[in-house]
Amino acid sequence: MIFKFIEKHKFIFKYAAVYVLAILVLGGFLGGMALGARQGKIEAEKEFYGGQVQNRNQIPEYLSKDIDFNLFWQVWDLAKNDYVHQPVQDTKLFYGALAGIISSLDDPYSVFFDPQTAEDFKKELEGTFSGIGAELGIKNKQLTIIAPLPDTPAEKAGLKAGDRILAIDGKDTTDMALDYAVSIIRGEKGTDVTLTIWREGWEKSEDFKITRDQIEVASVKWEMKGDIAYIEINHFNEDTTRRFNQAVTELIAKNPKGLILDLRNNPGGFLDTAVEVAGEWVSNDVIVVEQMDDGQKNEERSSGLARLENLKTVVLVNQGSASASEIVGGALQDYGKATLVGEKTFGKGSVQNLEPLPDGSAVKITVAEWLTPKGRQIDKEGIAPDVEIKLTEEDYNANRDPQMDKAIEIINSPAK
Repeated sequence: MIFKFIEKHKFIFKYAAVYVLAILVLGGFLGGMALGARQGKIEAEKEFYGGQVQNRNQIPEYLSKDIDFNLFWQVWDLAKNDYVHQPVQDTKLFYGALAGIISSLDDPYSVFFDPQTAEDFKKELEGTFSGIGAELGIKNKQLTIIAPLPDTPAEKAGLKAGDRILAIDGKDTTDMALDYAVSIIRGEKGTDVTLTIWREGWEKSEDFKITRDQIEVASVKWEMKGDIAYIEINHFNEDTTRRFNQAVTELIAKNPKGLILDLRNNPGGFLDTAVEVAGEWVSNDVIVVEQMDDGQKNEERSSGLARLENLKTVVLVNQGSASASEIVGGALQDYGKATLVGEKTFGKGSVQNLEPLPDGSAVKITVAEWLTPKGRQIDKEGIAPDVEIKLTEEDYNANRDPQMDKAIEIINSPAK
């Protein structure tokens, strides 16, 4: 089951799908609370709770006052009894309120999962789900395609990393929650969804009608390109370590002159998987630093075999490379183990813990930020490549890959 292994993993994560069960009627519980069930009705154990709200910025006076929890029940009763479309389910209101607690943090990566969404999340981690096959995120307050996954409806339709989604089936995405956007883009195999897309350089937006399909993604692919080894990692998920180890074993047996690690459009995954992958270049050293809100720092160290530490390596990155991809790329760059080629990465350097709850629901919540071994900030900053090369619309349409061409050129160039 998902929660068995998630408890020992930290997420830097792919932007998880969440179905918001109800529009929040409560701005968030900023103090402690205790709920009990009596006579089939959820009731507050206490009416008032100490309001110790802390914020680095100036906050409205009302947010620093003690909480009159009767307000919650007044709103509950209004929704339960006065809403025009009856009946209203208690569980829908309850899960909506729980989702609201987390959404009030204004962090797109902190999410409450109801039990069904938690199960869907499990399927995504296993690499199988139904949808269009694109990872979404919020960038500059806009719903954005982080990465279209290989051989999926999203990629086949022509979506690209960095595309802005202006509308979903005609519904404006301005201020739309990330979890809700994911939930309405996903759907049954064979059904259609229309995304209104704006791309940098376009004068106007375009509609993309995409037919949903079952998405099964192999996290690692590999081959020899002449005498150069090539490994593509699409996700850092459950099977990545096993498949990456298999790839390295097979490829080094062919005595390559160099290796290209392709992390383009890789939106992230498990932290420990990223550390294990980086451990094939960096032996027993710091891969990433976890920085807590109070300034405390924890180091994540590699314990890999470092079988690739002396192999000339180029890492391909772009704006769809996020999270775990940035950890691997940043570490190899810091230690001088690889040359990064491509475009600046996404800049998603926060870590989420997933906390399972007794009813099968769960909370994914941001608990820290990541720094590279040399202390560089990843979150909102991204990792700049050593050699910047853009993949243009013309390149894409002509099936050219100047980033790959540059990587091969670097591998073939004489050692300095």
